[in-house]
Amino acid sequence: MSYNTVGLIGKAAHVGAHASLNALADYLRAKKCTILVEENVAQEMDCDDFTVCDLVTIGKQADLAVVVGGDGNMLGAARVLSRFNIHVVGVNRGNLGFLTDIHPDEVVQQMDLIYNGETMVEQRFLLEVEVYRHEQLKSNNSAVNEVVLHHGKVAHMTEFEVFIDGQFVFSQRSDGLIVATPTGSTAYSLSGGGPILMPHLDALTLVPMFPHTLSSRPIVVDANSTISMRVSKVNSDSVQVSCDSHIVLPVLPGDEIRVSKSNDRLSLVHPADYNYFNVLRKKLGWGSKLF
Repeated sequence: MSYNTVGLIGKAAHVGAHASLNALADYLRAKKCTILVEENVAQEMDCDDFTVCDLVTIGKQADLAVVVGGDGNMLGAARVLSRFNIHVVGVNRGNLGFLTDIHPDEVVQQMDLIYNGETMVEQRFLLEVEVYRHEQLKSNNSAVNEVVLHHGKVAHMTEFEVFIDGQFVFSQRSDGLIVATPTGSTAYSLSGGGPILMPHLDALTLVPMFPHTLSSRPIVVDANSTISMRVSKVNSDSVQVSCDSHIVLPVLPGDEIRVSKSNDRLSLVHPADYNYFNVLRKKLGWGSKLF
């Protein structure tokens, strides 16, 4: 692949990320690439032959972005970079690393594969969430993993109704609801008992959070549906909507939250031998012996 301009994005003040960022800069310098470095980590670089810029500029100008960190760093970058025609790959300096494929000890080998074209590029869709009050849009944002309706206080139930494409589905008293993409099906949704969705599925999963009924179960729906959550006016306190646990939108009793598939796509670069089931086995310990 011809990646002439590459953006470097990383976890600030992290020794491991610092080492990987500098190794990447050395590699890209040898390839005579134009290097763009996110402003948050520029001061941690050992060289100065690069351009310091923000994520939007990287999205506009770079052909490839390399995110060094954990899945949280990738999610933060992805919400911005998905708006642009750019490929994204991750170096895992976090914990699980479902979205960051490159092992820190294999940066040079994996980058060689990328520049030799021995990769696959996978499109992941995002969610768009909008909060309406009296039919007027009050706030909106996007999510790679999930949109979560939840109370601002721990162990406080919220009463709300759910509609799919205008059709009433259920009313519920619970701690909230998780609306997850296939990408997010191995994140918070999985912790809540939701199903794992293969990344290429055009589907969403709705996972109730501690519902006050034994009959409430996760449901998988068409990703092209519009999910509407209408917060009952009987709630005494305000609730919240969070995007990937990073961005919080305030919600008042009576508000409506609409969740739909975004037009943006995250173009994830994987090694040529990438296998989703292998990732699940490694990250979730499926291959470990029981005794």
